[in-house]
Amino acid sequence: MDITDLRGISAIMVMVGFMGLVFWAYSKRQKASFDEAANLPFADEDSHNSGKSKLENKDHD
Repeated sequence: MDITDLRGISAIMVMVGFMGLVFWAYSKRQKASFDEAANLPFADEDSHNSGKSKLENKDHD
């Protein structure tokens, strides 16, 4: 076994790992959690704005 065999085996292992990652990312079981994660920035704006107005009201009292 020489370096060429090792390079071939590692290339195949990386390709199989990449294909597994792609199948995992596009699987239907992950869609709900990815949709929820995609909406997190919008949910953060609401809580951030409401928290800011509470602080402003507290400073003015």
